[in-house]
Amino acid sequence: MLKPWMIIGGITLLLALASLFFRPRDTQWAKNLNRPKWLVFEPLIPVIWTIVFTGGALSAATVWEKAPGSFSTWLLMGLYLLLEIVTVAYIPATLRSRNLKIGTTLGSSGVVLGIILTLIVGNISGLAALLLLPYILWSPVGTYITWEMMQLNPEAT
Repeated sequence: MLKPWMIIGGITLLLALASLFFRPRDTQWAKNLNRPKWLVFEPLIPVIWTIVFTGGALSAATVWEKAPGSFSTWLLMGLYLLLEIVTVAYIPATLRSRNLKIGTTLGSSGVVLGIILTLIVGNISGLAALLLLPYILWSPVGTYITWEMMQLNPEAT
């Protein structure tokens, strides 16, 4: 029988993989963008996002275990799902539109949703809120990087 953490983890993985559906010419556009000189850790970004998504999935599973199947838990699962969709939409939406402003808007939306979710979840489980900490810490950094890239690439807005 499937455990709730398996289902939540599977959904998280499937949605994260959905961000890989972009065209090679779109990635070429992104490679040609100017980046901030201080962005020396760019190769680590996939690892960072893996940690962030894992924390989010474990947080959702922790919340589910507190009150499995209740209406409020389902609402929270919807909020977790919305947060992941907004987060995962960043790459394909930015690449396909070739517009960093879209990425900054999605990133900012994710920051706000992440903070709201963490505050709500903190009342249910301190551990679940703590597991969202990587998102709360990284999401504003990623959004700021995109905003900074807008300044360096005004033609991409």
